[in-house]
Amino acid sequence: MKKILIILMTFLIIASCTKLEDLNKDTKNPTEVPGVTLFSNAQKNLADQIASTNVNLNVFKLWAEYWTETTYTDEANYNIINRTISDNAWRVWYRNVLMDFKEAGIVIAATEYATSTEEAEAANQLVINDIMMVFAWERMVTLWGNIPYGAALDIDNIQPVYEDAATIYSNLLTRLETDIAALDENNGSFGGADFIYHGDVSAWKKFANTLKLKMGTVIKDAGVVSSAMGGAFSSNADNANFVYLDSPPNTNPLYVDLVLSGRQDFVATTLITDYMNPLEDPRRPAYFTLAPDTNVYLGGVYGASSPYALYSHVADDIATVPTFPCTILSYVEVEFYLAEYYARQDDPANAEAHYNAGITASFDFWGTEGIADYLANPDVAYSTAYDTWQETIATQAWIAFYNNGYLGWTEWRRLGFPVLPLAADAYVNSIPTRFTYPVFEQTLNGDNYTAAASAIGGDLLTTKLWFAK
Repeated sequence: MKKILIILMTFLIIASCTKLEDLNKDTKNPTEVPGVTLFSNAQKNLADQIASTNVNLNVFKLWAEYWTETTYTDEANYNIINRTISDNAWRVWYRNVLMDFKEAGIVIAATEYATSTEEAEAANQLVINDIMMVFAWERMVTLWGNIPYGAALDIDNIQPVYEDAATIYSNLLTRLETDIAALDENNGSFGGADFIYHGDVSAWKKFANTLKLKMGTVIKDAGVVSSAMGGAFSSNADNANFVYLDSPPNTNPLYVDLVLSGRQDFVATTLITDYMNPLEDPRRPAYFTLAPDTNVYLGGVYGASSPYALYSHVADDIATVPTFPCTILSYVEVEFYLAEYYARQDDPANAEAHYNAGITASFDFWGTEGIADYLANPDVAYSTAYDTWQETIATQAWIAFYNNGYLGWTEWRRLGFPVLPLAADAYVNSIPTRFTYPVFEQTLNGDNYTAAASAIGGDLLTTKLWFAK
C-alpha cells in the first residue's frame, strides 16, 4: 500500500523540487517523467472516468436507468448540452487517458536498460500499455461511432480525420491479437506501478483475451469469441479491479460524488426495483438502501424529480467506502457473453449453463447467498423467464451490470432489453444510443466533423451505431 501511495503522490511532487540548482527549471513542464508513472496516471484516469457518477463526465448509470436524479434532472432526460458532457468526456479519453498511454509508450521505448531482464520487462510494459489503449479506444468508438484514430494523438494535427468505426474496431482486434502473442509470461512488467494486476503478465493475458471476447460479442463475430474464450477470465479472482486508497485525491470517485460532495442527487429507479422486488433478489441490499422509514426498496420514476427522502439510495457499501474498487473488466461479463455466444449457436444447454454461471458470479461478487433458490425461480430460469433468449440473457446481465452503467446501457443498445421507458421529460423523443460529437469539434475541425456526421447517419443522440443495427 505504501508503494502505491508513493507512486500516486509522484504526480503531485514531480514539479516541486527544492534544490537550489532546480530553480531555473520549468517545474510546470518537467522534461523527464518516467514511463511507468505516465502509465500509472493513465490507468487511474481511465478507472476514474468509468467509476465516476459526476454528471459532467459520466451519465451511464442514469441512461441504463439504474438511478434517477432527485432535483436537477437534465441528464436523466438526455440533455448533455448544458454541461457539455460529451466535450468533457472526449477530453478525458483523448487527453488524460490515451495521450498519457501514448507518452508512456514513447518513454518506455526510448529508455536505455542496464540488463536483459529490464529489457524483457520493458517489452511486456509496451504490450500491456497497448492493451490498455485498445480498451480505451473500444470505449470511445462504441460511444461516439466514427472518431479520429490514426492521427488523433498527434499534437501538431488539430484537424485529424475521422475514421470508420467498424474499421477501427477491426484494427483494434488485430492489435489485441498481436499483443496476446507478444506477452512473455516468463518475465515481469510494471510491478507496483500497475494498480490493476501489479505487473502480473499472466493476468494481463487473460485480460486481453477477455477484452477480445467482449469485442467479438459486440460485433457478433463467433470466430473472435471462440478464439478468445479459452484464455479469458475463469473466476471473479481474475477481475480487473482498480483498487483505490482511503484518502483524497485517490479515493473512488463514487465516494467523492456521493459522500464528500454532501449532495443527495441520486435514487434508485422504479425500473430496477420493479425488476428485482418480485424476484426477491438477494442482491438488493448490496445495491440499495431501504426507502427511508420503510421496509421496502422503492425507486423513483425515471427522469422525474424524485425526492431523496422518499426513495432507496445507493447502498452504503458502495457509496461510503472510499476504497471500493472500480471493476474495469469482469468474469461476470465473460459468462453472459458466452451465454449469448451459445444462444446464437443454437445450443441452449450451454447457453443456460453460462447464463447460470453469470448470475452465480454476480452473487459471488456481491457476497450474496441464495443462488440456488434464485436460479430455480421460473421468472429467472433460462428456459422459462422470457420468450426469447435475448430478453432472458440481457435482463439478467443488466441487473448484474448494475455497478457499471455503460455496460448496462450497452446491453440495451445491443439486444434491446430490458425495455427502458422513455424519461419523464425527455430532451429527445427516444432513448439515446450514442453521445453526440463535442461542440468544439464542430468549430475547430468542421470539415472532418461534417463528413463524420454524414457517414454515421447524423450527429444525433439517437443515431444507431454500426454494432446495434
